[in-house]
Amino acid sequence: MENILDKILAVKKQEVERRKELFPAKLLEESIYFPSPTVSMKKYLLRPDKSGIIAEIKRKSPSKGVINPNVSVERISIGYMQAGASGLSILTDSEFFGGKNEDLTTARNFNFCPILRKDFIIDEYQIIEAKSIGADVILLIAAALPPKRLKGLAQFAKSLGLEVLMEVHNEEELLNNIHPELDIVGVNNRDLKRFVTDINISKELVAKIPEDYVKISESGINDPAVMLELKECGFEGFLIGEQFMKESRPELGAKHFIERFHFLEKTKTQTV
Repeated sequence: MENILDKILAVKKQEVERRKELFPAKLLEESIYFPSPTVSMKKYLLRPDKSGIIAEIKRKSPSKGVINPNVSVERISIGYMQAGASGLSILTDSEFFGGKNEDLTTARNFNFCPILRKDFIIDEYQIIEAKSIGADVILLIAAALPPKRLKGLAQFAKSLGLEVLMEVHNEEELLNNIHPELDIVGVNNRDLKRFVTDINISKELVAKIPEDYVKISESGINDPAVMLELKECGFEGFLIGEQFMKESRPELGAKHFIERFHFLEKTKTQTV
């Protein structure tokens, strides 16, 4: 079976080299967002008045194809935050996910909240780029980077004031990449090599993540009852995109999902 992650990384390497020529790092550093202070995703995920959900804007994916081509980043991002999301995740990969850097900047202009740049980061240039377009958090994927390289990129991100979400899919990736430069550890229930999803991956790994990090579960969370179950296992955050984006109005899908989650949580508390 084709390794989708390897294919994405090969394309990403070429893309980064092209962008370095078109938009030199010195030019990116002149952005109005570059000197701006960032908003802490870690703090927002732990706020009791929020849901713990990082709500994602994603047009398509390699596994599902086109999910929602008619995206208004302004409307959806504002709606997500009004619904009670703790933060936003914006896909900026174009070829495989249909996103673009301008999507994140649009979300930044209309929202004061933490924003994750969701992309396949392999180079310091992309971290400078993330800061220049208004991101607060970057994603580093353990399956895509050797441990030493991941640590170096995390240190560089921290030097720019960005927070770091490190994503793992198995115990080996987790144990090989635990260091102080990380803020959030995410367990991706989707295997990025085959794009197969299994929610039990989160349940198996949650106890192995040190308490120093905010713990989030990613992918395949398609029911508020599943989110409640994961929260009871020890997760403090949940990255949800496809479940919302498949709706004609993703922000309303998020609103109904979050309302249902709070109802289930309240009901469970009352019956205990």
